[in-house]
Amino acid sequence: MTNPHPIDLIIPVKSLSEAKTRLRGAVDGGTGKMNAHKRLVLAIVLDTVCAALRARAVDSVLVVTPDPVVARSVERLGARVLGNEPAGGVNSALNHGAALLERERPGRVVGALLADLPALRHRELSAFISAADGRRAYCADRDGKGTTLLLSAAGEGLFPAFGIGSALAHQASGAIALEGEWTSLRSDVDTASDLRTVRGLGFGARMAALGSAREFAFLDKHEAAMIDFARRWQPFGGGTADDIFITFGVPPRPYFKQLTALLSSNVTPELAQSQREKLLRQAKLRLAEEDRITRIPRLQSQR
Repeated sequence: MTNPHPIDLIIPVKSLSEAKTRLRGAVDGGTGKMNAHKRLVLAIVLDTVCAALRARAVDSVLVVTPDPVVARSVERLGARVLGNEPAGGVNSALNHGAALLERERPGRVVGALLADLPALRHRELSAFISAADGRRAYCADRDGKGTTLLLSAAGEGLFPAFGIGSALAHQASGAIALEGEWTSLRSDVDTASDLRTVRGLGFGARMAALGSAREFAFLDKHEAAMIDFARRWQPFGGGTADDIFITFGVPPRPYFKQLTALLSSNVTPELAQSQREKLLRQAKLRLAEEDRITRIPRLQSQR
């Protein structure tokens, strides 16, 4: 794939202990141990960087990070590293990297790629860059509100505005939203549920190895606690309303609704199929019972 506008990509990465805090516990059965969390975040970052380096439309990858483990790891892959500027923050890190690139090679297209794309396909990244054709453009995430990739126009500044509602912010800055087949480029991960969704696209090598080595397949601490509660209370009907509320702070209906979803999506491989079916059957019965209880007052009020 020939690209007439050489791309230098900047990938900002926080320190491993501070990055992706909503994923704490996603690979260790919900216990949230820091070492396990760091391994997860590093695997996500390295699979993202590896895909970026393989993209033919990308000339170079600059990782902006204060974390020495991240720095050493991405340098081994072939990326350059720049330390975070003191002010911190993703946009500051991106501006820091863009300023360096502008000094070194002025007038080139610069891109800002988020580091949480563990299923990223290098061909999709190249296809997006080629479709932009030197124009200021952005790729929205799956829900259309965030941004996973921002490209500057040739010879112009990057002007990143990552954060809540970044898609609208980048659109307001003149970036165009490109439409195309780049599902993996839109698939960032913030929660254990995101990991389960994105796993269906096919993780990179490091995330694939990490996922296959864990007893729990990407459950956050709250979800793992729900599975454990269901197993302990299965002989006693699934738990009383009081016990459910005290443990999870919600009434039975939302608890059993989420439990049904977790058990139906085959995300707990350590459960024997017979046990899964038994728990799922009980959860569905309790959910139906809660629906019936909810309907009774409505029917009475209509008389």
